[in-house]
Amino acid sequence: MLEALHSMYPGAPVYTSVFRPAALPPSWTDWDVRPSALDRLPLIHQHHQWFLPAYPYAFEHLDFSGYDVVVSVSSGFAHGVVTGPKTLHVCYCLTPARFLWDYHAYVKRENLGRVARWVVPLLVRNLRIWDRLAADRVDHFVAISETVQRRIAKFYRREAQVIYPPVDVGRFSLAATCGEHFLIISRLVPYKRIDLAVQAFNRLGLPLWVVGDGRDRDALDRMAEPNVRFLGRLDDAEAGRYLSSCRALVFPGEEDFGIAPLEAQAAGRPVIALAAGGALETIVDGTTGVFFDEPTPESLAEAVLRLESLEFDPVQIREHAQRFDRSVFEQAFARFVRRRHAEFCAS
Repeated sequence: MLEALHSMYPGAPVYTSVFRPAALPPSWTDWDVRPSALDRLPLIHQHHQWFLPAYPYAFEHLDFSGYDVVVSVSSGFAHGVVTGPKTLHVCYCLTPARFLWDYHAYVKRENLGRVARWVVPLLVRNLRIWDRLAADRVDHFVAISETVQRRIAKFYRREAQVIYPPVDVGRFSLAATCGEHFLIISRLVPYKRIDLAVQAFNRLGLPLWVVGDGRDRDALDRMAEPNVRFLGRLDDAEAGRYLSSCRALVFPGEEDFGIAPLEAQAAGRPVIALAAGGALETIVDGTTGVFFDEPTPESLAEAVLRLESLEFDPVQIREHAQRFDRSVFEQAFARFVRRRHAEFCAS
């Protein structure tokens, strides 16, 4: 999504809190990236979480006095930038910060240690107040999904227009035949709920291949039966080949939007997803995939068996994904910014 925005406004510098070029795609090396003062602190690149209380300061002290329009992309602090009276600020909101507004669920998912469980609550209250007040600085919110739109209304008391994130549909193609394996493409972290899929496929005995890596890898590997394979982190081309040839993509966690299910649909493959979050806006039950209602291995296993009993049209699935193509995002977002800027200048 950031790449799409950069291609739309190639002359615009990218401001950020911390910048570690080695962790980013090579194509970004010629971007004009301007990190905050945080970037100069020792250990910030290795342990950015330690500096949590400093992030509001970092974003508030970025200088945007020379710009007519500022677009912030935020799931935490970026919407808190300070702009002048002649600068329009549009926030593309990925979600209000989960660790602030859904704290107890966040702590449960992330398995925080004992020290963190004592320290983080002391920070959250003040950061929540800051976050709420910072939202008032935004002139217009854009949400990535209706799920996020509702959160913005609840936590920030602000309206937001939904513009779905871009999916590079053209990067995927329909395979002549598909294999028997089911597929997961994901970071292996707690909230993705890969454990549900491993337990379900342990019972089913069907082949499940998992692409991705993360701190849950060892625990999931110990849990898995031989029919579950972990392929590690793959490049986009190789992951795309596995995706095009899979029986279906398995998407067991609740996401604010979820790009992977739409990438699967771009390849003509159906999706098995939890009936929650952004998946409800991107998957058509019985046509481009199937839902399971409860975040349990039993419910997921039932959905797998239901999918096995259905037939899917890869062409129809791909046509559905076209509604979320990158070109659709770019046109909608550019139109929104132009309209809001014209209104801003006329007021």
